[in-house]
Amino acid sequence: MINTVTDAGVCPECQATTETVRDAVPWCPRCEWNLDTYDPARRAREFGWNWVDRWTHRVASRMTRQQFTHLAGRPLGGKGSNRVRLLTTVVSLLLLAMVLALAIAGGWLIVAFPFPNLAILPGVAMIGLAVALRPRFGRLDPEMEVLSRHRAPELFALIDEVAAAIDAPMPDVVGVDNDINAYATTVGLRRRTVLCLGLPLWGSLSAGERVALLGHELGHFVNGDPRRGLLTQPALIMLGSAADLFRPVRTTVGGGLVEMIGDALGRAFQWTVSRILFVAHLLLVVVALRDSQRAEYLADELAAGVAGTTATSDLLDALLAAESMALVVGRETRAGHGADRWRSAFAESRAANAARLPLLRQLSVRDGTSLFSTHPPIGLRRRMLTDRPWRDSSVVLTEASNERIDTELAKEYERFRRTVSWSA
Repeated sequence: MINTVTDAGVCPECQATTETVRDAVPWCPRCEWNLDTYDPARRAREFGWNWVDRWTHRVASRMTRQQFTHLAGRPLGGKGSNRVRLLTTVVSLLLLAMVLALAIAGGWLIVAFPFPNLAILPGVAMIGLAVALRPRFGRLDPEMEVLSRHRAPELFALIDEVAAAIDAPMPDVVGVDNDINAYATTVGLRRRTVLCLGLPLWGSLSAGERVALLGHELGHFVNGDPRRGLLTQPALIMLGSAADLFRPVRTTVGGGLVEMIGDALGRAFQWTVSRILFVAHLLLVVVALRDSQRAEYLADELAAGVAGTTATSDLLDALLAAESMALVVGRETRAGHGADRWRSAFAESRAANAARLPLLRQLSVRDGTSLFSTHPPIGLRRRMLTDRPWRDSSVVLTEASNERIDTELAKEYERFRRTVSWSA
């Protein structure tokens, strides 16, 4: 239930009435005064200290606004920032070289001296450290149910058409899961491309919005997102893993004075190394995620090229109403209804809240701003899209094809229904 208050006060900048939804700190819907303010009641802590979280939110708000202003009306580019890619690539190569050097040095200490010898201990430790710090390139989510072209030919034909329209590769793996989400990623050293569609999200969208969703997700294979590159992904993971690995843990309980001093010095050293690695990780992530957010804007533009601006902006509004979607899908699923009823019930919910939608778009700018966010706020994504030249759809999903796709997914929808029923 969305609670709208229209008499929260008067804007000191333009004298308009300030408003609030969902008990948020009021702001001015006309000039957006106070929209970027930090609202601790609505945000999860990121660093644990209120003053730090307030400061980082202010920095993130300024960076997000500056990026939006810089990109508005300009080509978004397919490869992103050369400087960001170069930085993350260099850091990744350095980290990989350090891990390889640790493994080689550890192996040399083990075999270089006659057995037994004390060099084996540091050798084993160095190899263990190299294994712990090795890059991870992801793997298929075990919760995802993989689909085959034979099982879902109509869905695969639509994916083929959308991929061809934006010059993106056809995913190596297509699957579904139970999340109100969708994602495209690459996994493993062979960089297998994966497209996963969340059943409650896919089932709740209209035909045009489904095309937009595919256009956006497949766009991640061609939009230069640094989170998916073979030579950029390790830098965004390995420093954080190293910081966690060096985090001090108390290992000595009791003991003499020498043991206590040794433990304290060891933990002080671990804490210092861990903090240095964490700060380096933080700085790199903050820089790289700005380019990741640019890639999200580009993915939206690619989606508009295949589905049209109207359907893509409607998709963003649907994502903004994810909480309502979850309630509607849960209620209709427990009542025994399928995806056709999800769509109609969700459409009714959206129509009932249409008057509040502009406020929710604005509030998303505050709620969705973070130094660690991979996506720009939905409100800014939609504004970026609608401020650009209007696009018509180039790929049309007919209602007949839409129904056939739902028929192909009947088994998966039923599995989801059972999961919801059992968890009720």
